[in-house]
Amino acid sequence: MTVTEETTPVSHYERIGGAAAVKAAVELFYDKVLADPELAGYFSDVNMSEQRRHLALMLAVVLGGPNEYAGRGLAEAHQPLGIPAAHYAKVGEHLTTTLTELGVPGDIIADVQVVLGQVQDQVVSAGNA
Repeated sequence: MTVTEETTPVSHYERIGGAAAVKAAVELFYDKVLADPELAGYFSDVNMSEQRRHLALMLAVVLGGPNEYAGRGLAEAHQPLGIPAAHYAKVGEHLTTTLTELGVPGDIIADVQVVLGQVQDQVVSAGNA
């Protein structure tokens, strides 16, 4: 038997369940971050419903879903906060734990971790790397 039509690879976004799965991940992730005394202060003056919406849109893009994000760039949003590398690592750990708890396949988590590594310099303050 010969397959004559090409199949479009399924994105990570589709594999985990699309928008509903991303939203669930973002909710659980921010529950963890806001419960972390080392990280919660970054969000004391932040509209968390907007913050959650922004992260859901960004995570959708990272996972190969629709690109509907129109917010500030990572550096513009994070550099003024003076985030040290240790806090960035903790955020990454919370995201990895969240994805693991939600049953996201390991290859997808690994790809998200690669992206976290690629954007670290945009988030971590130059003097805190």
